[in-house]
Amino acid sequence: MPGEVRALRGIEYAAVLGYRPLLLDLYLPPLGPGQGGPPLPVVLFLHGGGWGLGTRAHVGPAFDDWRPSFFERLAQAGFAVASADYRLSGEARFPAQLHDVKAAVRWLRRNAAEHGLDEDRIVAWGASAGGHLAALLGLTGNAPELEGSVGEERLPGPPMPGSAGPAAAGPDRTPVSSAVAAVVDWYGPTDLGSMDAQSDGSGPLRHDSPESPESRLIGGRPSELAELARAASPVSHIRPGGPPFLIMHGTDDRAVPLAQSQSLADGLAAAGVLAETAWIGGSYHMWIGAPDVEEIFATSVDFARRVTSASQSSVRRG
Repeated sequence: MPGEVRALRGIEYAAVLGYRPLLLDLYLPPLGPGQGGPPLPVVLFLHGGGWGLGTRAHVGPAFDDWRPSFFERLAQAGFAVASADYRLSGEARFPAQLHDVKAAVRWLRRNAAEHGLDEDRIVAWGASAGGHLAALLGLTGNAPELEGSVGEERLPGPPMPGSAGPAAAGPDRTPVSSAVAAVVDWYGPTDLGSMDAQSDGSGPLRHDSPESPESRLIGGRPSELAELARAASPVSHIRPGGPPFLIMHGTDDRAVPLAQSQSLADGLAAAGVLAETAWIGGSYHMWIGAPDVEEIFATSVDFARRVTSASQSSVRRG
């Protein structure tokens, strides 16, 4: 109906042989494609769940009773919102998750014209494990060693001889960038090897345990797979010229230590990258105990608006 957010659910953005299809839900503002408006800035939302749980439909318990929903409110604020699934750690090890979310960015660019999206104004926004992946997206845009080829076999083109499916990606295909214009990181891990050292020991996890979320992500203890743990850590990829960040974290978070976000913010600032921060007093993980979740959401939306404004938005898509 006119004036309502339009939700396109279950869009397959990529397929990996031997795995389930990778899906996203796309929410479009009431004044969206086909109604004469300009291309829409995009939020790519990445869910949490320790890389081993969660789906694209869930943001966190603080938002479960929101009506309109978290995604609908973002769309009402003027964003197209793509909430994407990615392979969980029980399905595949890192860097599969990063390859998947990069494929989601490339899908958004390839399908921007169809849905009225602005491919230069994509904000990666994630919570917890999703915040980790959003930060990696921001810091590894166009890094060939971490790009992967997920979704490339689904590029449009004539079928290969003897095949009913689309042509496989080849050297004549024009590469599509996975870079994003900005990052909103809610309490995401940033340095897998230092999680236990930064913890006060009162939390529910021992991060160097073989059964920890981090160990399940990389296939072994971070202390034993130090090189892979570094590759999976956003702090290892900080560079000058990165996109602007908003980093928000609860001061009482015992699942992901606040020092994880502080280390990322300090590293970004040292590299000359804009890093706005907000440490939420009294909040545990997933904004449990936060005094005003509405304000957290509003702060994040304001940041996304500012960094996608016509005067601020730019992204390297080479």
